Amino acid sequence: MSLVITDECINCDVCEPECPNQAISMGPDIYVIDPKRCTECVGHFDEPQCVQVCPVDCIPKDPEHVEASETLWMKYRRLQAETA
Repeated sequence: MSLVITDECINCDVCEPECPNQAISMGPDIYVIDPKRCTECVGHFDEPQCVQVCPVDCIPKDPEHVEASETLWMKYRRLQAETA
């Protein structure tokens, strides 16, 4: 499952540099998460780093992008192969 940033985002800029997959970028008004790149930090960390640093708790799981753990691992491996 990918994560999503809600409109409660205050644009504090702390989540973007924490993402190991470069899935977070500035959108028109608030930061956004690319579901094609978000692995919830699977393969990198035990917990999503953006959620850990978010001061307003505005990064829940995205119900529109439900993925099993194995799918997140496959996405992680694909992203790693792209950067190699």
